[in-house]
Amino acid sequence: MKFVKMEGLGNDFIVIEGPTDPYPQEIASWCDRRRGIGADGVLEVTRKSGDRVGMRYWNADGGIAEMCGNGLRCVARYAYDHDWTDGASFIVDTAVGANQVTVNADGSVRAFLGVPASGNEVEVSGLTVHTVDIGNPHAIAWVADPNEAEVRKLGSQIEAAAVFPNGTNVEFATISGPNRIDLRVWERGVGETLACGTGAAATAHLAHEQGYVGTSVSMRLRGGLLQVELDDAGAWIEGPANTVFAGEI
Repeated sequence: MKFVKMEGLGNDFIVIEGPTDPYPQEIASWCDRRRGIGADGVLEVTRKSGDRVGMRYWNADGGIAEMCGNGLRCVARYAYDHDWTDGASFIVDTAVGANQVTVNADGSVRAFLGVPASGNEVEVSGLTVHTVDIGNPHAIAWVADPNEAEVRKLGSQIEAAAVFPNGTNVEFATISGPNRIDLRVWERGVGETLACGTGAAATAHLAHEQGYVGTSVSMRLRGGLLQVELDDAGAWIEGPANTVFAGEI
């Protein structure tokens, strides 16, 4: 089976063409960074029509996930680069709905993630976290400095906490300037990643809701900068999506 390795802000993926139905064990083996290709997850992109493509996503442990923001941008770039679409703006159908995407002239991608929904504030592992759902679940903690946060220890504990029976992504965030947030992310089924598009959007939404930032927010992740825009429709992200190499499994 042929594949393409892609990345968005260092969040890296194995992209395969569908429809297909890989086993969780296969996905985990492909994503193994020592014995496989190595990736944070697997993206399946399926050609539909000139204005639509399909997307499915599995985390590195083989578990299927509802949405992936950086993955959505990579799927958009893949479809556009392979001339599957009639133009630079089209729809990607995902497990949580239809998502508008636009591939910019420089190859970066703007993508709609849906409407963030704030949930509860809970205490987990000594941290207060705020839950936000944006197609997938997030638990966001405000910290003094994400670089000093015990992301691996606390992220794994919070992900598996009983209050999150289906697991959760975990964000460690701080307001670092006007409309600027520094962020580290622990992804469900993966571990710490260099970036998380839905996590960035969920955090920007929470910060705006709490009065810390406006509607246009620069998110500084370990993999680089991601722009989040909030409007009446919901949350948009804009950032790079690049092909790294192609191969065959």
